[in-house]
Amino acid sequence: MTHSETKVSETNRHRPQSAALFARAQQLFPGGVNSPVRAFGGVGGSPVFFERGDGAYLTDVDGHRYIDYVGSFGPLILGHSPRVVREALAAQVALGTSYGAPHPGEIALAEAVQQAMPWIESMRFTNSGSEATTASLRLARGATGRDEVVKFDGCYHGAVDSFLVKAGSGVETLGLPDSPGVPKALAALTHTVDYNDLPQLQALLDRRREHIACVILEPVVGNMGVIVPKPGFLAGVKAACARAGVLLIVDEVMTGFRLARGGAQDLLGVRGDITAFGKVIGGGLPVGAVGASRALMAHLAPAGKIYQAGTLSGNPLAMAAGVATLGALAQPGVYAQLEEAGRALEAGLRGACAAAKVPVQLNRVGSMWTLFFTQAEVLDAKSARTADRAIYGRFFHGMLDRGVYLPPSQFEAAFLSLAHGPVEVEATVRAATETLAALG
Repeated sequence: MTHSETKVSETNRHRPQSAALFARAQQLFPGGVNSPVRAFGGVGGSPVFFERGDGAYLTDVDGHRYIDYVGSFGPLILGHSPRVVREALAAQVALGTSYGAPHPGEIALAEAVQQAMPWIESMRFTNSGSEATTASLRLARGATGRDEVVKFDGCYHGAVDSFLVKAGSGVETLGLPDSPGVPKALAALTHTVDYNDLPQLQALLDRRREHIACVILEPVVGNMGVIVPKPGFLAGVKAACARAGVLLIVDEVMTGFRLARGGAQDLLGVRGDITAFGKVIGGGLPVGAVGASRALMAHLAPAGKIYQAGTLSGNPLAMAAGVATLGALAQPGVYAQLEEAGRALEAGLRGACAAAKVPVQLNRVGSMWTLFFTQAEVLDAKSARTADRAIYGRFFHGMLDRGVYLPPSQFEAAFLSLAHGPVEVEATVRAATETLAALG
């Protein structure tokens, strides 16, 4: 047994209730989890089971408290269990949890989205970000009459057959280049190019423009860890799509309402033909949405012939949580507060890494960030894969032992919330300083 494996084993013994629950879970769920990254395959050991979230903190079933930078993988921008969301949910529960019929809450959330992003003229709610990207792809194919799609290597757009080709997130964490179960004929319709490589995309569009329905991209990548677009890259992608007559799907499932009230599209000055949403717009409840111009969305049934449906789409609880969350985010100064916390955390972590002489790259945009253990500048999937996953695993467990919960994978973004203040940032930097020193 290696030193790192011994350390992980010792760490697991500190959480006997989590270990016991994981043993039970393994008898019930594949790998003991209901989403692959949760199994700690990217960091070693067994997962922590949590019973409570409050503000910037999570408490596990063994009573340990952690500063949380997972934030349910992005939705909890207000922190855990914020009062405004709790009150909205309590009020809605008293009225009912599901109608299977239209209700005012759908309109309220749609109007809140539209107020922040007026270019979204029409939208359709779904139950998840994956459903939103699925609907986006079907809409693009149906509207153009073409079958092929272009995605960027390492970008994850949900557990959707067409997108599980060179995907990031849990697919990358588990070392699965492509997913079995995706038909070869369908995978053949998906082209991949390197993120931040505009000439490569342009060459592909020149060759296949008559067959390509759409290009889908994360405006700021979060599913290979955080990767930032080069200056001019997003504008170049938009222009290349326009020249080729190809629709651009902007996947704002992670970035929407997180990086700015108008999302990454507003922050970075790009507009997609179709936008997919999720995470933050549901305030922590399952939700997604696809939005576009009124003319494009009119292709969806019942207005048009492209079928899309969902029994729980527009669920009253999710709509209520979303309205409460977007209302809180509309208040002055909230994004400046997130940026201030992000800047302080970045400065502290950079200082800790420099003091420990550990080669790292820290990529951050607003409240999204990733620490890559590599000397290479991380600009795409290839450079992200140079990161030392073993070191990240040791860093993860060292931080966990010091009360900081990070994403259990090198290839997942970490998130700040409005509940993270100077106290949490200082404690995190202190934990990182001790952990990095111990890594040496």
